[in-house]
Amino acid sequence: MTSPEYGETWVYESLVGTVPGLDVSARTAVALQFLGFEAAILVVAAVYDLPAAVLPGTAAVVVATIGSWLMVRFSRTVRDLQTPAAYRRLLFGSSIDVVLGVLAFVTLVTYLFVVEPGSSEESLVTGLFGPDPPVVAVWLALLVLWDVVYRIGTCWWASLVGCWRALVYEFDPETTRRYRRADAINVAFAGVQLLLVPFVIGDPLLVAVLSGHVVAVVAVTTLSWLRQ
Repeated sequence: MTSPEYGETWVYESLVGTVPGLDVSARTAVALQFLGFEAAILVVAAVYDLPAAVLPGTAAVVVATIGSWLMVRFSRTVRDLQTPAAYRRLLFGSSIDVVLGVLAFVTLVTYLFVVEPGSSEESLVTGLFGPDPPVVAVWLALLVLWDVVYRIGTCWWASLVGCWRALVYEFDPETTRRYRRADAINVAFAGVQLLLVPFVIGDPLLVAVLSGHVVAVVAVTTLSWLRQ
């Protein structure tokens, strides 16, 4: 995948674009992401006899894959515009999306392995992998979760920076329309994350976090649309 200049891409795009010997289209990169993760999930589930983990694992891979595609669509839409330099640097060059992803991931891991096991009900990890989870299965699950959580952090950051852009800058009607189209892509990805809700429906806190994130992204984006 041919990438733009450094500092004008998401971390995901930069990683794919800098792998030695790898020069594929965005569509191919996303397809390889899905096939690689899905194949790994099916193999691990078969080896360790974990049928209960296949469907939620596949859903997480689907969400991450759609997220990758929409991230590329969003960034290309923004780069096609004559965007203010400060907005572009803040959106792509600050790496705040990674920081938000790391914070969310650490919080999630702490909840899954420290907080939730102390509850009276069966934890999500035990329900998926049994009372003695295989190391390889847990490792793969965390890798997929990071893929999902990083994109959630990116989604949230894009909505915040979009709101800042709407408050600070004024554009002509056509440019405003195209920015709104980019923002709509981001909202669409937030909505896709609701695919994960059925698999955590027994955990009210996780349901609230996922739903609350979507509501927050929609609210912030709506504010930016009203301001533009």
